[in-house]
Amino acid sequence: MTKEEIKKINIKELHPFTDHPYKVEDNEEMYALRDSIYQCGLLSPILVRPRAEGGYEVISGHRRVRALQLLKVGSVEARVCDMTDEEAILVMVDSNLHREHILPSEKAKAYKMKMDAMKRQGERTDLALSPMATKSAIDSAAEIGSTAGESRDQVFRYIRLNLLIPELLDMVDEGRIAFRPAVELSHLQEQEQYDLLTTIESEDATPSLSQAIRMKRLSQAGKLDMDTIFDIMTEEKPNQKEMVKIQREKLDKYFGRNVSVSQIEATILRLLENERIRQLKKRSEREDR
Repeated sequence: MTKEEIKKINIKELHPFTDHPYKVEDNEEMYALRDSIYQCGLLSPILVRPRAEGGYEVISGHRRVRALQLLKVGSVEARVCDMTDEEAILVMVDSNLHREHILPSEKAKAYKMKMDAMKRQGERTDLALSPMATKSAIDSAAEIGSTAGESRDQVFRYIRLNLLIPELLDMVDEGRIAFRPAVELSHLQEQEQYDLLTTIESEDATPSLSQAIRMKRLSQAGKLDMDTIFDIMTEEKPNQKEMVKIQREKLDKYFGRNVSVSQIEATILRLLENERIRQLKKRSEREDR
């Protein structure tokens, strides 16, 4: 890494880091950052490196650049530094880990990028993505975890999430699938994961940890198919009371496809409660006569 310089750079000359693992979205956090920059200015310069093809690649500051774009600011103060790909990845990953809200998919991609970069730097790491990995991979995971405030094994678990199909990984980010079941599901073959996705969508149910472990074991034994997945996902859980199921198609004419299951449930319960109150009032009126 060579000596850096501070300079003003036209935002049009900036390019996002290749395979940047952190999402840059126009959400409440982004608008809060935009308002903060508007009121107080940019408190620290972004970090970039020159590109051989011209312009600059952003190492740290993607969200700040987007906030400035929303404010229609034309240039930004930046620290310009020559870095190797590996050095840039290590800085880029670590500079974002302080954020308050980081999605599981972001950690998964960031930790793997850092592990790969450490490997290329000479850290002999076997990316089997398992707690049974080589000693050097374990040492690297421990170093990554130390920086991020995670245990070594937790780092390996996050890296495993990269083996999930995008649709299931999105469900992990949304909180629909819990983290530990997701780690177990990452052991399923790609087609098995798509079969699971079909069942999740048709039955509006997500797997518990015990169900995910069972599917993992059946997959490893070559005994997991669509019918088995369906049987596991539709079984009554130990803490689950008897449920009344109504096919989604029967409800669509009343609610439409854009209404979530939780909204439908809340509406039905509210209507039932209103009906219960109406019946009680009617009974009370009869008794008063």
